[in-house]
Amino acid sequence: MLHLTARRVGGLLSRRGVAAFSSSIVKMASHGHVTEQADMSVPMYWGRLDTPLPDRPYKDTLSAADKSLKQKEKGPWNNLSKEEKLALYRMMFEESFAEMKKPTGEWKTVVGGIFFFIGFTGLIVLWQRYYVYPPHPRTLDEEWQAMQVKRMLDMRVNPVEGFSAKWDYEKGQWK
Repeated sequence: MLHLTARRVGGLLSRRGVAAFSSSIVKMASHGHVTEQADMSVPMYWGRLDTPLPDRPYKDTLSAADKSLKQKEKGPWNNLSKEEKLALYRMMFEESFAEMKKPTGEWKTVVGGIFFFIGFTGLIVLWQRYYVYPPHPRTLDEEWQAMQVKRMLDMRVNPVEGFSAKWDYEKGQWK
């Protein structure tokens, strides 16, 4: 039974998957604009710390100034100025390691979201305490508990090792 289900699901996914990925442009009829899908078969640029050398340069299309700078790059690097070296670096990489390691303010968003949900949960608990849960039983009142203790002492409950053993009946106080 499971084998039959897996085969049917596999066939359905393969037919629908080929139909969905066969075109490079997908028109979204409900929104009226065209979006392009990324072609995952060509190398992509990943500017991340764990992949220091991406598969392709950051800039694919070069302007005339960039092309002349690339020609100048083939010569001695002593002839290049600091700005030209930086421009060559920016053609190859989007950010430097220092820029990638620069802290972001994302932690503030995370902490704010946590506080928001804790506050929202507190409001729900407060609402439940007033409108959902029944009132506390009278046995939880301090007066009731004091009367219960007095009753247990009068009945001398467990006088050897328990509750009444810790009460001094002559002085009328706890030992």
